[in-house]
Amino acid sequence: MSGSQHETVPAQGEARYLDARRVTLVGAAVNIVLSVIKILAGWLGSSHALIADGIHSLSDLATDAVVLLAAKHGSKDADDEHPYGHGRIETLATVVLGIVLILVAVGIGYDAVRRLFEPARLLLPGLLALSTAVISVLVKEALYQYTVAVAKKLRSNLLRANAWHHRSDAVSSVVVVVGVIGSMAGLGYLDAVASVVVAVMVAKIGWDLGWHSLHELIDRGLEHGERENIREKIMAVDGVRAMHDLRTRRMGGNAFVDVDVLVDPSITVSEGHRIGEEVLMRLNQDIDEVTDVTVHIDPEDDETETPSRDAPMRGEMLARLQSHWRDVTDAEKIEQVALHYLGGRVRVEARVPLNAMTDLDAARRFAREIAKTADKDEQVTQIRVLFYWKENDDLQSN
Repeated sequence: MSGSQHETVPAQGEARYLDARRVTLVGAAVNIVLSVIKILAGWLGSSHALIADGIHSLSDLATDAVVLLAAKHGSKDADDEHPYGHGRIETLATVVLGIVLILVAVGIGYDAVRRLFEPARLLLPGLLALSTAVISVLVKEALYQYTVAVAKKLRSNLLRANAWHHRSDAVSSVVVVVGVIGSMAGLGYLDAVASVVVAVMVAKIGWDLGWHSLHELIDRGLEHGERENIREKIMAVDGVRAMHDLRTRRMGGNAFVDVDVLVDPSITVSEGHRIGEEVLMRLNQDIDEVTDVTVHIDPEDDETETPSRDAPMRGEMLARLQSHWRDVTDAEKIEQVALHYLGGRVRVEARVPLNAMTDLDAARRFAREIAKTADKDEQVTQIRVLFYWKENDDLQSN
């Protein structure tokens, strides 16, 4: 048995996009103001590091546009052509965001290193540059906290990446503060050194974001701890004997799970289905990021047992059994036959009304004769007769 469940509501994608758009537009507005202030203050205050920091903030505008575009299309709900949703759009956008950050870092670093080797080009920043850098630290850290809170709410790696973009701006401004203070103290080269440090930090963040999302594009599984949590939830379900072939992957802010669950081979199909539904429900309810689960119910461990794929299907098996039972007295009184495909062969259960037999001795003889017919078929391991009491009215109607 396999089952798949999607936790979606009609307006979920639209609500997700609106939240993402709101926080991104706020960030864009802040970035515009900060970029202008830092670039002007850096120019007027003679701080190359602050100008570089302003360009960093300006680059946020480009990534904000990427975030808005990806959030709009990536938040669309699943449809016929995209049954698993559009989360990969966010993942791809995060890769682009990482590349943009690396390119910005290369540009900032190149210019700063050039100034270090040309002392005449070094700038001497003052109080204006220092105060602007301090303000930038406070504003960008506040913007990070706001954005990461929304990212956690929406389980969006893209927004989380953009939040860290804001924090990288805050941290780079801290470095600028140190560089400006050093330059004001007479160490003119510290401002350019600070620019190089900023560039390295930005490049590192860009690499981490891009590399992580690149793994997601090729369906990398969840982390070990997350998989162990899923395993514990599944094994806690009543009726689950074991599990194997646990596979996981991410798509945007969602996680997908495929698993094979081992149950008692003697239970009914409906009970096996109920166990599978419980696994679905537990994972969807207890682990927020899990939104799609596929459960395959196994009556035996097909990693160690011989699969029964070569055993005859029900129609052929019943025809063979009827042939074996042709010479058994009262064989026509068998009303139901259950087939258990285990270990590459078939175990048979024949259900017969006890009150259709003349007496208990006749029932015992009948059960023995039917059981012996298992020797006639190499595909059959055992035949058991299960007697049950049937109401007289039902017996007569048949």
